[in-house]
Amino acid sequence: MAKNNLFEMGSQLSSGWALIQEAQTPATPLKSQKEHQLVVTFEKRNGKPVTLVGLFFYEEAALKILHQSIKKSLACGGAIEDQRLLFQGDHREKVKPLFEKLGWKFKSK
Repeated sequence: MAKNNLFEMGSQLSSGWALIQEAQTPATPLKSQKEHQLVVTFEKRNGKPVTLVGLFFYEEAALKILHQSIKKSLACGGAIEDQRLLFQGDHREKVKPLFEKLGWKFKSK
């Protein structure tokens, strides 16, 4: 490739950007609300009780809205970690009816 200008770098950004954009696409396909099979688990992290609900294959923006509404209903804090909703405290009995009222399904044990 011959350079027309001495100050031209010679890099073509169009070829590399496509590879970066393909790598950022989610690896797991998104599922509808009815296709989910959620599981409620309980852990102790640093001696404090934590309730986990998941695994979600859902849009991130919609998941944040769902998490905020459930946190408000439970009057607790929490976070979203690895497509799981984390709630501070032991809310195993309270969480399941709240999600079922919104149309989510849980795995039967």
